[in-house]
Amino acid sequence: MRLGLRLLQERATVGSFWWPYISNLPEAFSVPIFFSREDIKNLQYAPLLHQVNKRCRFLLEFEKEIKIMLEDVALQDHPFGGQDVNASSLGWAMSAVSSRAFRLHGESLPNGKNADIPMLLPLIDMCNHSFQPNAQIVQEQDINSPNMSIKVVAETPIEQDTPVMLNYGCLSNDLFLLDYGFVIPSNPFDYVELKYDGTLLDAASMAAGVSSPSFSSPNYWQKEILSQLNLQGVQALPKVSLGGPQLVDGRLLAALRVLLSNDKETVQGHDLNALMSLSEEAPLGVPIEVAALRTVIALSVIALEHFPTKIMEDESILKKKLSSSKELAIQFRMQKKLMIIDVMRKLTKRVKMLSEEKSTA
Repeated sequence: MRLGLRLLQERATVGSFWWPYISNLPEAFSVPIFFSREDIKNLQYAPLLHQVNKRCRFLLEFEKEIKIMLEDVALQDHPFGGQDVNASSLGWAMSAVSSRAFRLHGESLPNGKNADIPMLLPLIDMCNHSFQPNAQIVQEQDINSPNMSIKVVAETPIEQDTPVMLNYGCLSNDLFLLDYGFVIPSNPFDYVELKYDGTLLDAASMAAGVSSPSFSSPNYWQKEILSQLNLQGVQALPKVSLGGPQLVDGRLLAALRVLLSNDKETVQGHDLNALMSLSEEAPLGVPIEVAALRTVIALSVIALEHFPTKIMEDESILKKKLSSSKELAIQFRMQKKLMIIDVMRKLTKRVKMLSEEKSTA
């Protein structure tokens, strides 16, 4: 937020060197903190709703803190030229920074790495995003060097009138929408979050026709492995995911494989990395693998059912004339559903392949 405050300070400074740049920044941003209450609800995805509410609460609390700090400051000493700094202006500054700033190499740290410093780069910040960029940002020298320079260097020949594209990062649609105000269709890095829970796994296994009492009541040796996976215990991290490059969260996959097996020696004969890898084909045998994948498919169905609307309904709504924020919200939730269906399709294909291999063995 420090860079955002500096941006507000420069915006309030008469004759600021940066005024030509600041005056051309968008007056409004299409990020969810500026959505109406109805359009925030239209996102239909609890983890994102939590993040939006968290950011809104932060802005409201920060507004209170700033008002207290500046309450008795004389006009000549006021860092914002006497202008009111409220949640709206703070939100504008935060959105300007989150959507346009780049992280550059700062001072060298004792561990040999460099600190990341967010910086606004006029003109360069006009480049749009692509996972197949035709250019990249190159920083020469660190931020304290008088010879530091920032360049945009073409990675491929760029024809005239072709947009210069940069890769903003391998981000989920949650972050693209929160920070940049857009959604990437068929984003290969998008995923949905789930909470690892024995009751949920029981429900999924029943739906998948898989029988295992270990989901809600694991054996002692299974509990030990779950603790190693940080899925049980005091410091457990129960958040797991479906989608993204992994397709299935490695910790979730390992847990299912372990809980579906009664063979302690066979399980303990594999390291956690093998148990967490989907590319590791059936480490505990085909029956266990098929049961684990069917359970994940059932979890995907449950995740899909958490959305109040169906994809066809979303497609129908998008054909109507909508506000930009409502359109974004519906695109976001529809992409989540399409991603879940893609996970189900890929896992179903894998189950079919494993079943065929077993039948021909």
